[in-house]
Formats: sequence, C-alpha cells, structure tokens
Amino acid sequence: MKTIVRPVSLLQVSIQLLLSALIATFLQTGLTAAESAADAIQLIATGEGSSAPLQPQCAVDPAGKVHVIFGRGNEIWYCRLLDDGLGYTQPKQVISVPNLSLGMRRGPRIVALKNRLIITAIGGPQGKGRDGDVLAWTSQDQGRNWTGPTRINDVEASAREGLHAMAGGQPNPSEPLEAVWTVWLDLRNRRTEICAARSADGGLTWGPNRVLYTNPEKNVCECCHPSVAVDGQRVHIMFRNSLGGNRDMYVLSSVDGGTTFSMAVPAGRGHWKLNACPMDGGMLAAFGGKAPTAIWRREGNVYQSTGGEPEQLLGPGDQPWITLGASGPCLAWTSGKTRNLMLQRPGASAPELIAREAGFPVMASGGTVSKTVLVWEQRQADRQTVQLLHVPSGRVAGIIP
Repeated sequence: MKTIVRPVSLLQVSIQLLLSALIATFLQTGLTAAESAADAIQLIATGEGSSAPLQPQCAVDPAGKVHVIFGRGNEIWYCRLLDDGLGYTQPKQVISVPNLSLGMRRGPRIVALKNRLIITAIGGPQGKGRDGDVLAWTSQDQGRNWTGPTRINDVEASAREGLHAMAGGQPNPSEPLEAVWTVWLDLRNRRTEICAARSADGGLTWGPNRVLYTNPEKNVCECCHPSVAVDGQRVHIMFRNSLGGNRDMYVLSSVDGGTTFSMAVPAGRGHWKLNACPMDGGMLAAFGGKAPTAIWRREGNVYQSTGGEPEQLLGPGDQPWITLGASGPCLAWTSGKTRNLMLQRPGASAPELIAREAGFPVMASGGTVSKTVLVWEQRQADRQTVQLLHVPSGRVAGIIP
C-alpha cells in the first residue's frame, strides 16, 4: 500500500508551533497561579491536645499592621505582621487567664488603635461556668508588653457564660482616643441579658455597665456570642434572642455614641423555631454612617441583611463572619461535612472555596489602604492549626490545602 505524504505549509507549521507555545504558557501560568494562591495562606500556629491553638481573632490598625491572637489552654498568644510585610512574628504567650473561656466563639478579642492594642477575655478562679469576669489588657509597644487586667463587668462573676465581643471606632472629636465597646452575656440578674461597657481612653478604664436588653420571657439565647460594631458615633449590637419559641437575631443601635439605644429589632424577616441554642451568634459590621450589615445562620443556611431589610440567602453553612470597608462587605462561613471555608468578596455574586476542615473564621479590615485579613482554625492530619489569608481584591483560585 502506497503511503501518501501531504505537504505541510509553512503557515500550518507556524500555527501548530504557536498553539503549542500558548498551551504551554497557559499550563505554566495556571500552575504558577495555583502555587501562588496556596502560598498566600500562612500558617500562624500549630499544636495538639492542650497546646492546640484555638479561636483566633485579628485586627488591622490604622497603619495597616495586622495583629493576631488565639487561645492555647489558659494562655493568650499574640503575633503581628512584620515591618517588611512579608511574614509574621513568632507567636508568643503574652497573657495567662485562670480558666480561660475558649471554644465555640468563646475566647479572647483584640482591637488595634493608632497607638494601643487592647485584648479582652473571660476567665475566673473557679471556671466551668461557676464564675467569669470580662478582663482587659493594653499594650502601647506593638504587643511586646501588656498591662492589666482591668475587670470590665462591675458585678463579680456575672460574665460566667463566657461569651463577649469588643470593637473600637473612629475618634470622637471631643476625646483624644477612640471609643471602645465591650458587650457580653450577663447573669447578674439571674437571667441572661445583654450588657455593655464603654471605654473613652483606649481601654485603660471602663465606664459603668449598662444592661441594654432584658428578654421579657426571661433569657436571650444563652450560648450564642453577641457582636458589636462601632462606626463613629454609631454603635450597633447584635445578639440571638429567644422569643415565642424562635431563636432569631436582633439588633440594637445608637446614633449618639451610646447615650441612647433604639429598641431591639429583628435582623431579618424569617424565624427559626428552635427549642435549643445553636451556639452561633453571627456577626455585623458598619461603615460610613450607613445601616449595619448582618450575617447569621438560620437552620442550615447563612443569610445577610442590611438595616433590617429582607434577608438574602448566601448558601448552606454556619459560623459566619463579616467585615465591611469602602468596597463593601466581605463574608466568610463554613459549610458541609468537610467543613469547607467559603469566602465571598465585595461585589462577588458567589462564594469561593478557600480550605477544608476549617472552623470559626474571623475577618478584619482597616488601614489607610483598605486591607482585609481572614484567620481560621483548621485541622491538618492530627494537629490543630491557625491559618491566615490576606484577602486580595481579585478572585483567588486553587486555595485548597
């Protein structure tokens, strides 16, 4: 059989070579992007058993420096972004708290002001729900040294549920430092109430405690953490209520620096009929004097709402968190049996998968150039880790450890 060899033109050869080069470049670029994305996640801490790092929190100071804390047994550990912005200092134990409340959104909180860091946590001599005080520490040298503690709750042991939140806001023109608010579940009146205190001097001293909400049926939801957002003179507080058999989210707001607060109003329109505590308090954020945006779990789904408008379904999941900046809300939550960490960037129509075997994501935004950082717990083999991601403005593909 005679083989026929067809001549190949120079143009055909050139096209084939060009296609091969383009495919090779595409594959190499895709590999590089995936590798870069994987490299973007930074391991902050690792451990197991009593040394496992738990419940990380983060803050971005006005200069854009990122500060991270987490609990480890009865200790609070701290690290910060290096001056060159290329990594983080080695975490170090900075505070010891007797019977530190830790786990299921219990744990320390951090606020980063211009010249001061504030950490709050709940602990007590007896522990195990028998006592607990909200304690505060401050640092004026980038976390190298800490002073405290100062007890915030003025009725001893009234914060023994172990759930609280803290936030700082823009400076009041009449005050030299930012106002800082702490909110917690309080048991001083033999019922679970929403209590708050304000510091006008950067966390050094705290004003009188104020019971901001008392449930007419008895208790607010006993095991869901509250949240607080401070936006100039506007203060917003969210908590899970327990009314008429429903465990729904409610919001309190002030427009005069906390002198007066509105009546508590639902964060959304739907209800969750539940005779139990889901141990999931959601989060809210506020920016630019606008209505606060809230994110929370109802049944097996995560919802978002702004200013009490009808909620928007984001997808299945739990333990959501939100941060809000000039470009809009950035949202995170966990979902599915493999505990997928989902991230939805400002303006995005859908979330993206960041990691698996994740838990309790937390985000913070700030700095002169708006910077957003995400931290979370993650299981890796038999060890517990704390991971961190600087959230870029564009979509990051392939971040799946």
